[in-house]
Amino acid sequence: MSKDFKKYLILGFLFFFPIFVYVFLSTGINNFAKLPVLTEKVKDIKNIEGNILETSFKDKISIVAFWGGDINNKKSEALNLNQKIYKRFYEFQDFQFVVMHNKTESEAIESLKNELISGVGTDLEKWNFISTTQSNIEMIFESFNTNIKLDSNFSTPYVFIVDRDLSLRGRDDDEDIGMLYGFNSQSVAEINNKMVDDVKIILAEYRLALKKNDSLFNE
Repeated sequence: MSKDFKKYLILGFLFFFPIFVYVFLSTGINNFAKLPVLTEKVKDIKNIEGNILETSFKDKISIVAFWGGDINNKKSEALNLNQKIYKRFYEFQDFQFVVMHNKTESEAIESLKNELISGVGTDLEKWNFISTTQSNIEMIFESFNTNIKLDSNFSTPYVFIVDRDLSLRGRDDDEDIGMLYGFNSQSVAEINNKMVDDVKIILAEYRLALKKNDSLFNE
């Protein structure tokens, strides 16, 4: 093998190998960065009783909590979600929190809001508290079609990711339980080790979609 041939072979390798790696990784990331759809077409909240601002799941990435009539016991869950999820991702344009609670809990909700604002300095702009009936809470929850149950207060510590198309997102191959519909907000470990990653994935998915749409528009 001549020295010139070896030289061109090395130069060719140095030139094409990074391109190959980039294409391979880009393809892998695009294929991987999809959070599975577990339930399609969950019920929207826009027109339910108590939704004064007509908050909607449509065209938003929503973290949804069902707190029912158990607000006094939700402080630690609220703080966990606020510190680990909300403060990290709230600047994303279409990101929001939606909390459904019993309309008899207004006083307790105001106390919790004050704790978040004055206690930990949270801007509640993207926290949406929906004060409604137990039947409405149950109706929206049942449309998620999960393996999780509301307790006697129409409450659960689990929170859920609903995408812009009203689909429930989660994991269909979780290493611990298989189907993971929601995240236990009482567990800092579960929020850190699973929920943070899944929120990152769905936000990255939509950022990629926006970039693709922009590139098509500019062609």
